[in-house]
Amino acid sequence: MINFYESTRDANKSVKPSEAIVMGLSDDGGLFVPRNMEDLKINLESMKDLDYKQTAKMILGYFFTDFSETQISQAVDKAYDEKFDNEEIVPLVKVGHEYVMELFHGKTIAFKDIALSILPYLMKTAEKNCASKDGIIILTATSGDTGKAALEGFKDVDGIRIIIFYPKDGVSKVQELQMLTQEGDNTYVVSVEGNFDDAQSAVKEIFNDETLRQQLKEMGLKFSSANSINIGRLVPQITYYFTSYAKLVKQGEITLGEMINFVVPTGNFGNILAGYLAKSMGLPVNKLICAANENNVLHDFISTGVYDINRPFIKTISPSMDILISSNLERLLYFMSGHNTAYISTIMQALKENKRYQVTDQIKAQLDKGFWSGYCNEQDTLQTIKETYDCYGYVLDTHTAVAWKVYQDYKKEFSDATKTVILSTASPFKFTKSVYSAILGDTDEDETLLIDKLATETGLLMPDAIKGLSQKSVLHDRSCRPETMKQEILNILSEDRIC
Repeated sequence: MINFYESTRDANKSVKPSEAIVMGLSDDGGLFVPRNMEDLKINLESMKDLDYKQTAKMILGYFFTDFSETQISQAVDKAYDEKFDNEEIVPLVKVGHEYVMELFHGKTIAFKDIALSILPYLMKTAEKNCASKDGIIILTATSGDTGKAALEGFKDVDGIRIIIFYPKDGVSKVQELQMLTQEGDNTYVVSVEGNFDDAQSAVKEIFNDETLRQQLKEMGLKFSSANSINIGRLVPQITYYFTSYAKLVKQGEITLGEMINFVVPTGNFGNILAGYLAKSMGLPVNKLICAANENNVLHDFISTGVYDINRPFIKTISPSMDILISSNLERLLYFMSGHNTAYISTIMQALKENKRYQVTDQIKAQLDKGFWSGYCNEQDTLQTIKETYDCYGYVLDTHTAVAWKVYQDYKKEFSDATKTVILSTASPFKFTKSVYSAILGDTDEDETLLIDKLATETGLLMPDAIKGLSQKSVLHDRSCRPETMKQEILNILSEDRIC
């Protein structure tokens, strides 16, 4: 059971689970990690017959021990309801010889819905457990999917404002419209003239701005985050690794205890880190296969042990992975270094100053044992979408296509017959133009106009989340530069729409 969380950069900074959720980020810039994680083990026999909600309640109960059983149960039941268009929440679909874990059946048709449907309930409960009366400002940078999912989850929640920063021209048209048409008197969306890394770095600096924190305190406010830097966002993602494994057992595809692989398209490293945590809890995982796009800093790191962001930032058709600074990697290195917070602080400082660091041989050996990585360029991504549709009638989005291609490369290199689950992180409709072009040929038509055509031509059922999207009114038109994000926040607070 996890009773305390500590900063990845200072073991003396220790907080209770509820405090970690409300704070989002440690005030030293570190991320909160569960103390004594290695002692937490799950009996597979006891969970193999549980449904998604039951598994989620079990997982959250281990990590958030200052929540009552009733508090966790209510949060899970409210989060995983009719908002999801599949009663399994996360169905597992066999496509050819592969297994695809569909994480896009929530209200905003992306995997972020799984955690961001429950985070508002966890945060309000955590705030109550902390006996806090301060208002909360959710401050988040998004590479595309977190933004809409967080806005939807936190809209009109009493006592909480949510401010989303996203890279202008760095998300798909559908992703942008989903954010800009977001309703809710407490929601704010701001485009940033830069890339995701610019926005995310500025957000972290704002979190650690002591002067600003004091200003907020005097106003009765404090920051928190909806990114996976918040442990309350990360932990719920562990659930679907266990439920997908249980489904394979129930379907007779594997026997209990048999090893499997997971392939994860990732940019910020949160989704795959949840798999690592599941493995450390006893889930039989052979390899976690990290799939990168042309911003392949994670692939290079896993292959060489050198993390180097001295490289061009490339805008791709899989924009949610267009990230060079992968925040959750810090948590992985904390665990692999044996909780050496001084070491983590040193290499994070090296990344800030020199834009690179190299891990120890001991950590590199652990990476080699537990992970493998590959990357996929845009041409191969589009070709993979077409080939998978032509062969199986299954439509991949641009991120899942990266994972599919990387897994094919893995099989060619290792001839590994281990059963493998590919995480599908978004609906194809999130990236309609790219998917349409891959399957049906290039077109100059506006992306929103292609939604109906993609549904008609492929037989895909159009999700309610994007029906009539192009007819919705744009409600947000703010923009700024990374260096003016702090001022933009102050401007928003001065409006004081939800006193």
